[in-house]
Amino acid sequence: MTKFSLLFSLVFVFLLGCKTPKQEVDTIITASKIYICNETFDIAESIAINQGKVVAYGNKKDITSKFKSNDNHEYSGIIYPGFIDAHSHFYGYGTILNKVDLKGTTSLENVVDRIIEHAKTTHEFWITGRGWDQTKWEQQGSLTNVRMNVFFPDRPVFVKRIDGHAGLANAKALELAGITINTRVSGGTIEVKNGRLTGLLTDNAMELIDKILPIPSRESQIEALLKAQENCLKAGLTTVTDAGLDLPTILLIDSLQKTRRLNIRVYAMANPSEENFQFFEKNGPISTPRLQVSSFKLYADGALGSRGAKLKEDYCDHPNHTGVWVTTPEQINMLCERINQLGFQANTHAIGDSANSLVLRTYAKHLKGKNDQRWRIEHAQVVSPEDMILFQEYNILPSVQPTHATSDMNWAAKRLCNNRMSGAYAYSTLLSLNGYLPLGTDFPVEEIHPLHTFHSAVYRQDTDMQPLGGFLPQEALTPKQALLGMTLWAAKANRMEDKIGSLSPGKYADYVLLDRDIMYEKYMLKTNVLKTVVSE
Repeated sequence: MTKFSLLFSLVFVFLLGCKTPKQEVDTIITASKIYICNETFDIAESIAINQGKVVAYGNKKDITSKFKSNDNHEYSGIIYPGFIDAHSHFYGYGTILNKVDLKGTTSLENVVDRIIEHAKTTHEFWITGRGWDQTKWEQQGSLTNVRMNVFFPDRPVFVKRIDGHAGLANAKALELAGITINTRVSGGTIEVKNGRLTGLLTDNAMELIDKILPIPSRESQIEALLKAQENCLKAGLTTVTDAGLDLPTILLIDSLQKTRRLNIRVYAMANPSEENFQFFEKNGPISTPRLQVSSFKLYADGALGSRGAKLKEDYCDHPNHTGVWVTTPEQINMLCERINQLGFQANTHAIGDSANSLVLRTYAKHLKGKNDQRWRIEHAQVVSPEDMILFQEYNILPSVQPTHATSDMNWAAKRLCNNRMSGAYAYSTLLSLNGYLPLGTDFPVEEIHPLHTFHSAVYRQDTDMQPLGGFLPQEALTPKQALLGMTLWAAKANRMEDKIGSLSPGKYADYVLLDRDIMYEKYMLKTNVLKTVVSE
């Protein structure tokens, strides 16, 4: 061997010995494609995970050359960051799983038939439920409790409309609540026809019954949360936003998460009760790896379906009626001032154009220009074109639910008239104002499935692929925008983007595995959720 050959061999051996050792990590996952959903919308093949957080992502060769693990997973499907529902009623959804389900009912008679069947399976004195939607009934007519009274003369029944803004009570329930033809409620209606109560209550009037309903036991509350979690995980959700909770429920969620019985992450909006205000004024926000509480949920108006949404002009199908203020403008202003002093987000339900205008201007008064407070308007369903600019000028976030558009499309124009649809369900326009748009479902008003959210946002069609060409198609989102709306943008609207929303290094490795690429597959409603992971 020559001196040169010997020297080369020694250098090679030295360099081989100095090769950087692979970093040990807990898990390496590889898939056909992994959407990172970061600001640059990167796509990868593999991700290295350690202690529940993403360490790095890239192509398979690069990741496996730098990292090693005893826990390797290779998937043939497509991985996305865990889906986030930016507006739902997680706990409320869980509670109705043990009540009469009235979704899909076709008539008032069908509603009563389901109540009768449910009554055979429960020994509870009160019969409650939710889900009826008279706009989809085959037979249209007056809503009355006459048939309910016949079958349930001595047992109280109270069943709410799908949007939770109207309810039908039988005579026994009205009696127990002390409701008569002379009862009046601010911000709600008690319907009287021909001198008698029909049993139909809207918005604040429902509280007269809600407040006398038996309080569920702690065991029932836990069961509700665990059942809701199970269904959400099956749908691909790893984080849910609960739009309005009382303090005991918030603390129960926190305790269940800390004992690992509840693993799903929750962004909870606190109801504007004095108990909640006093607690958070004393203790500040809650921010744990699984729970974020730094906002209050307010209500400006009711819903469009029950004609409670506050409009600037009369309802086209109900002259001399413009909806209701669930919370007076004066109260909204006072609550916003208190929220602002706390440094919390104000998240206000506003559906009608009058309600949106009022909330935008109230927010503007407190925010005073550009800011990063991330105050939100939940639904922002009908916004006058002249009011749109206020979202941008004061960095106010519209938080929307695309399946509302495809659920309401068959009757929305009847409420608003065709000439007032500009600015309704205007998701593309709203997105352009701040550059990001959180998406949710409002379940149980709609189905919990984020894939339905994606489909409605992109194709503006219902699950039957109707209408041809889409409803108000100029307001459709692109697939990329819709995916970000259910991941990174939802996390940002929830003040959680440092923890979740993308599979970026340093964030929790929450992910969902699907059997197809929804970004390119039109008929993605057939997509199956293969696995949902909420990292430890």
